[in-house]
Amino acid sequence: MSPIYTFDDFIDMLGRRTGVIITVIVLGCIASVFWALSRPYDYQSSATIQIKLPKIDDNLAPSTVGGSSGRRLQLIEQQLLARKNLIDLIKEYDLYADLTALSMTEKVDLLRSSVAISWVAAPDDGDRNGPQFSAMTFTATMEDPADAQALAHEFAERTQGLAAAQRRAQTRDALEFFQLREENLIRNIAALEKERVDFRVANDLSLEGSRSFRQREIGNLNEAILELDREIISAQLARDRVNPNARAATVAREQTELAAALESLTTQRNVLQDQRDALRASLQTTPEVDREMTQFERRLDQLQTQLQLITERRNEAEVGFSLEADEGSERLITLEAAELPEFPISSSRGQHLVIGGIASVALALIIAYLMELRRPILRSAEQMEREIGLMPVVSIPDLSPPKKKSILDKVWRKRSKDHSGRRVR
Repeated sequence: MSPIYTFDDFIDMLGRRTGVIITVIVLGCIASVFWALSRPYDYQSSATIQIKLPKIDDNLAPSTVGGSSGRRLQLIEQQLLARKNLIDLIKEYDLYADLTALSMTEKVDLLRSSVAISWVAAPDDGDRNGPQFSAMTFTATMEDPADAQALAHEFAERTQGLAAAQRRAQTRDALEFFQLREENLIRNIAALEKERVDFRVANDLSLEGSRSFRQREIGNLNEAILELDREIISAQLARDRVNPNARAATVAREQTELAAALESLTTQRNVLQDQRDALRASLQTTPEVDREMTQFERRLDQLQTQLQLITERRNEAEVGFSLEADEGSERLITLEAAELPEFPISSSRGQHLVIGGIASVALALIIAYLMELRRPILRSAEQMEREIGLMPVVSIPDLSPPKKKSILDKVWRKRSKDHSGRRVR
């Protein structure tokens, strides 16, 4: 059964457990004083950096740095909070030197929880490459205000350095890639052209030795042979029309001239016919050669197209590299430098004392109540009537030897007598 049902029961309990309550409150207040004095102050410092847009729009000078600024900065955040980087900061600034019982892993976890990185989102511009941010804020919370300022400043500086180094490395790698690709294509084109020349020489082809050119040559030779045939026929007709009645010398001279002309025309015709036959013979053996030449031309066209595209990309990479070198591209600037905090952010020691005092009073009351529960004694007529339903006829007073009473005891005894008097009446 519970000994506390009414406010009077509660007051009676306070009177009976005065010593315990006062002892617990005094000890709790003393402990609260030590606790408040041992609580260190926490100081907080913040640094903000802003993402500055490039001097030249990407439409005019496209950057070769891939991905969104938000994704790159998230990767940098992971590098900053990596174990190795945090260990370097702990050693550089001699952090947690007084916490000798902590291991390095615990110090790293403590430092990681002491630094907060927040983002300011940029307006949505429809970029699907990843999140976009316009600013970053680094907040460091430390017991020493100088350490808080130094850490916030260091995180901001390292972020700027890592971002710039990352962009320079990407633009340099892109430029080197396109330069190497361009050099390889130039070498491949030169080697293919040399191979084509060697093939022409091996197959006795002129620079214009294509099938269509030879066919045109055969056509020209046919026209020349046809013209010679006409002249030969004309000469033969002229020889047949020589007047046999003319003087013998004249007839002989004309016959000799016509014979010489016929012989010359026949010789020319034979030469042209030999050339035509040679070309026709070569045409019968060149289909495979023409296919090889066509493949050479196709491969050269492909390589030339690739070279043109790579050259354009290399020019863009050179522009991007120049912008990075001249700090004309996207970069991070300090918007708000880390300041030395003047006031702590943690609660004052007076607040800790008040909290400790309230906790001491609560603990004292809890202990007193538990002691009452440990010995549930019927101490008054009201309790007896409430617990067993019987009204006592007479109450026997406490006949113990008198003790030196405290003020609370006197108040309690007086209240008990008043209650007894009212019951008798």
